[in-house]
Amino acid sequence: MASIENSDDDGFVKKLFRYFIQGLIILAPIALTIYILYLFFNWVDNFLRPFIGIPGLGFIIIIAFIFFIGWVSSSIIMEALLNFLDHWLERTPGIKILYTSAKDFFRAFAGDKKKFTQPVLANIFGSDVWVLGFVTDEMMEKFHLGDDMIGVYVPHSYAFSGQLYILPRAKVKIIDNISAGDAMKYTVTGGVVEMDTKKA
Repeated sequence: MASIENSDDDGFVKKLFRYFIQGLIILAPIALTIYILYLFFNWVDNFLRPFIGIPGLGFIIIIAFIFFIGWVSSSIIMEALLNFLDHWLERTPGIKILYTSAKDFFRAFAGDKKKFTQPVLANIFGSDVWVLGFVTDEMMEKFHLGDDMIGVYVPHSYAFSGQLYILPRAKVKIIDNISAGDAMKYTVTGGVVEMDTKKA
């Protein structure tokens, strides 16, 4: 009789534990997303917090200002002014390195010069070992390596970092059935996310 009661207790505890894990799986991504958005909100809002005492108003002003700059940059006069500023910053010693690096970094993720758009499998460490990366440069003549070499960036999992490899094209396989966004998520999460594959 005691063994039957213990079995029921074990089953009840396992069921509770399963419910807890299931609740954690549902709530943890939501909580983490909200927390990251909260950190981003505070980070932006804090820029004007010393001048504006109303929480949230600094965030609204900065976001509105960004939209405003994007809108006015389409005008001919503003475009000429921005091109002049860009030209000046790119030729100022010291500032040039910082400015061009930041500009190229943001353009790699957005705009008409995005770099992380072509996911590939790269054979780097051994004949049977492949890593997921992105083609970032197909012009290796500047390094005197020829047309048969290609630049592949491999992001690290769970980190804002990665490694650039220059490989023979024969060691790079183009991935055409997975979007660049899904490939990036798959890489940075260590392969734990599910991806939507395009049917050929």
